[in-house]
Amino acid sequence: MSFHFKSFAIVAAAATALAACQPTTTTTTTVVSANKNVLIVNNTGRTIWRFYGSPTNVNSWEEDILGADILPAGQRVNVNFADGRSVCSYDMKAEFQDGTSIVKNNINVCAVSTVSFP
Repeated sequence: MSFHFKSFAIVAAAATALAACQPTTTTTTTVVSANKNVLIVNNTGRTIWRFYGSPTNVNSWEEDILGADILPAGQRVNVNFADGRSVCSYDMKAEFQDGTSIVKNNINVCAVSTVSFP
């Protein structure tokens, strides 16, 4: 199972089009094109009902990445955080059916390939 930020597809296309019109620095180009695929591993012993990943500079949780799916205990899912933004630092939240959650802050999705909950 693999997930991608669906609602940011248009933003990514627009960012790509704008990038062709404006000069970019090597750093920005590297961050935008960095591999942002992260394997999320559920080692909580409980089913994750909702999963969120938002850039650390955003003050709210964005869309539930799992959508209508869940992530059972012991399972894993690949999440692509490449949403057209030139950031690598994301906060992640795993939420359970009873409303409790585990939050991991400031995860560099450009540098890690796996994030385990808890």
